[in-house]
Amino acid sequence: MTKKLEELFGFDQSEGQEQPSKEIPTINETRTAIVEIDNAIDKINEALPAVRDLNSSDDELDDIAKKATETFENLTDLGFNVDSRYAAELFAVAGTMLGHALTAKQTKLQKKLKIIELQMKKLKLDQDAAKAKGTESEVEHAEGKVMSRNDLLEILKSAKE
Repeated sequence: MTKKLEELFGFDQSEGQEQPSKEIPTINETRTAIVEIDNAIDKINEALPAVRDLNSSDDELDDIAKKATETFENLTDLGFNVDSRYAAELFAVAGTMLGHALTAKQTKLQKKLKIIELQMKKLKLDQDAAKAKGTESEVEHAEGKVMSRNDLLEILKSAKE
C-alpha cells in the first residue's frame, strides 16, 4: 500500500504485520548448499534406473514420419487420378499427412536438442562444483593470445611457406 492509502484508512504498516527477518546466506554457504544439492542429484541419478529406449522413440518418430510421407505420396497420386471434385479433399488430407511427417521430425530434433542442453547444464554444474572444491575440472581450457589481423596474416604466411 502507499502511504496516502495507509493514512486515509488509518493503517499502520508496523501494527498488523511482523517484518520477517531475512538472513542473506554468505557466498560460502551458498556454494556448500549447491554442492550438497548436486551430490543429492547425483545420488538420485544413481538410484534411478538408467533411461532406456531413447533410440526406440527416435525410431518410432522416424517410422511415423516415413508412413506419413508414404501416405502423402499415395494420396497425391490418387488425387491426380480421380475426378476433380473429389481431388481437393484428397489433396487436403495429403497436406495434413505431410504436416504430420514434419511434426514428427521436429519433435525428434527438439528432443535431441533438449538432451544436449541438459547435458551442457550438468557439465556446467559439475565444473562449478569442481571450482568450489578447488579441484581441477576434467574439461580442458584453451589458451588464447591477443594479436592484430596483420600479425595473424604473417603467422599464416610463414606457416604456408
